[in-house]
Amino acid sequence: MEYKELFENLKKGIYHPIYLLQGKEPYYIDEISNFIENNVLPEAERGFNQTIFYGKDSNVLTIAESCMRFPMMANRQVIIVKEAQSLAKLETLFSYTEKPLASTILVLNYKYKTLDSRTKLAKSIKKNGVIFTSKDVYESQLPKWIDGYLENHNFKITPQAAQILTAYLGTELGKVAKELDKLIIAVKDTDKITPEHIEKNIGISKDYNNFELQNALGMKNALKANRIINYFAVNEKAHPFQPLLTSLYKYFSSLFKYHFLTNKSKYYVSSQIGVHPYFVKDYAAASRNYSPTKLFEIIGILREYDMKSKGLGASGLVSSGELLKEMVYKILH
Repeated sequence: MEYKELFENLKKGIYHPIYLLQGKEPYYIDEISNFIENNVLPEAERGFNQTIFYGKDSNVLTIAESCMRFPMMANRQVIIVKEAQSLAKLETLFSYTEKPLASTILVLNYKYKTLDSRTKLAKSIKKNGVIFTSKDVYESQLPKWIDGYLENHNFKITPQAAQILTAYLGTELGKVAKELDKLIIAVKDTDKITPEHIEKNIGISKDYNNFELQNALGMKNALKANRIINYFAVNEKAHPFQPLLTSLYKYFSSLFKYHFLTNKSKYYVSSQIGVHPYFVKDYAAASRNYSPTKLFEIIGILREYDMKSKGLGASGLVSSGELLKEMVYKILH
């Protein structure tokens, strides 16, 4: 079942005896589990009818016995198992999941991995409950996710601001949501978040960030690119080399792909290279500055400096700031 459908059902009071919440991205797992914990039972009923277990400190037999109890002076009880991936002999819970009690809602938070769908346990949960798999969000998908999150809070964000957040925060949704919540509280004068709001309230410079460096390189603006990398060089902890390298690799790989698209219409390009339609014009401009041959060379340069940053082919005395300056020079020339 997909997240939106599952969440809408919970809001409507449509419940299932078992929820297996699994996958690499913990954000959605926590959202669903927390909603069940805080909303299924009235607060007065939780003391007797809601139990939370932790995988490392629990065992399957105790959990199964709790699930088999009938609720006290209530229609249902809720059993939540957090860190279920750490629960020893989890597969033996099959004896309960094969014939679950209708008055019990069992929630298994199985984070960072997935249960083998071929097992008896997985098959019985699928038959009698709901399996939700929370997948990783790719960097190209994150601006759209940010748009949707803010829209749910009656806010908008400029494409540039969404890209700055994406480049700086990465794809860990819990971390991104936390920063967006800060912005929602802090921004009072408008319902549209801009790079200026991000700089003021989160501390990400609107002028000196990975996204602006990417743009400067794309436009072959050597002056701007060098200003940014000089800023990075004296602020190495705030601007680590590896995330920047990953960002540039994705950018130049997408630019390489752009060259070979036969359809250069805005929305088609957006769907194929995974960027907001607003930025397609920038890719078109950058493609005129870099031939496929040069882009192939740049991808090789990025790989070379990835190795050097890890101590291969470079002295350990060379700072990441110096490596960055060398790399940008080679990209531009």
